[in-house]
Amino acid sequence: MSDITTINPTTGAEISNYNYMSNDEVNKIVDASHNAFLEWRTVSHEERGRIIKTIGDKLIEYKEELSKLMTEERGKLYGQSVQEIDLCKAICDYTADNGVAALADDEREIESMKKGLVTYQPIGIIYGMQPWNFPAYQVFRYTIANLMAGNSVLLKHASNVTGSGLLIEKILHESDLPNDLFRTILIDHDQSEELIGNDKVRGVTLTGSDDAGRIVGQQAAKAIKKAVLELGSNDAFIVLEDADMDTAVETCTQARLINNGETCVAAKRFIVVDSVYDEFRKRIVEKFEGTKAGDPMDDSSDIGPLARKDLQEKLHEQVEQSVAKGATIAVGGKVPEGKGSFYPATILENVEKGQPAYDDELFGPVASLIRAKDEDDAMRIANDSRYGLGGAIFSKDEEKAVRLAREQFDTGMVYVNGYGLANPALPFGGVKNSGYGREHGGFGIKEFVNIKAVHVF
Repeated sequence: MSDITTINPTTGAEISNYNYMSNDEVNKIVDASHNAFLEWRTVSHEERGRIIKTIGDKLIEYKEELSKLMTEERGKLYGQSVQEIDLCKAICDYTADNGVAALADDEREIESMKKGLVTYQPIGIIYGMQPWNFPAYQVFRYTIANLMAGNSVLLKHASNVTGSGLLIEKILHESDLPNDLFRTILIDHDQSEELIGNDKVRGVTLTGSDDAGRIVGQQAAKAIKKAVLELGSNDAFIVLEDADMDTAVETCTQARLINNGETCVAAKRFIVVDSVYDEFRKRIVEKFEGTKAGDPMDDSSDIGPLARKDLQEKLHEQVEQSVAKGATIAVGGKVPEGKGSFYPATILENVEKGQPAYDDELFGPVASLIRAKDEDDAMRIANDSRYGLGGAIFSKDEEKAVRLAREQFDTGMVYVNGYGLANPALPFGGVKNSGYGREHGGFGIKEFVNIKAVHVF
């Protein structure tokens, strides 16, 4: 009996079987990773950047193979898998081009001494636990920054994308990067906790649910190790009275349904001011009604299946619980018959506090449509959440939208009149139950370094 069996969510058929590594195997990998780090830390920033460029080049060689495997293992549209690989290549290029300057020593003139020096030194093995929704991007997001910083990296990937995790390891091993600086490990939760406590592991990063974040955050704290937690959210997309309605409808549709709706930083709650609510509702319902769920390898499909059957069941349960507590279904909301773990594009109305559609994260193509009295009420509803990852404001008054985004939105990221998953040049991360720490934008490169002060007299 295998420990891990990967399943194609489109057909329900088995893909592959894998076994967990023994504790002895894991310990040998940790020792090799630590020894590789001791060498890597002495390599110049410029040479690290050159090697990271080769990772990006090698990734492009495997673009089709990895894209198809990600689609097979987790059901995302093939075209979006291809875009994900392009984003990973952009992360490699951005980090290689900007990492040298980001890690440069900072000299400070201080009266009482010759000079003060702030230097950013690597610390060792960084252990990452990554989810299935973006099987390549989530890995590259923390891996490339930490390799540039001079650390070594271990990956525990979500079990349903084990094949993708192992293919990513192969890609990095075929680049100019020394093999032991990146390893994919197949371990269970008990082995993971033991690994967090290993003295040679110096940092822990997790992308996942807030429940998983609580567990991993406590495990890291117990071992007195820094953690970066990128957790879930129920992001609010606010449509104000002066919004461009075409832009708002198009963007909200894409931002909710991209990646089959299985995105942490996605439009989950559409908060629309009363004066334009009816128009927005009519148009967004039409958009969702016209959405076709189908084979993710077929160009005519708008969304593919959810990544696993249990996720489909959980999402439908959240919809039904919301309806039982007063929400109404404007479109969708029925589990389709047949193979696979498909769920239709769905909009819930009359969404109020106390319903899963208001309070929790619905991870799939389900949007909550909420009416706000005015701008102030919209901002109040947006911030009335235990989460704080992203959000958006639609208004033709860009200056006002930026002011609201900067001063009032209690999230780590805000989009104004648009939507994008991530940009390597801007920080990514959240507040409240959406976690802590930042990736991208030069910030991720310094999350797991020793910010060391050198006093020269």
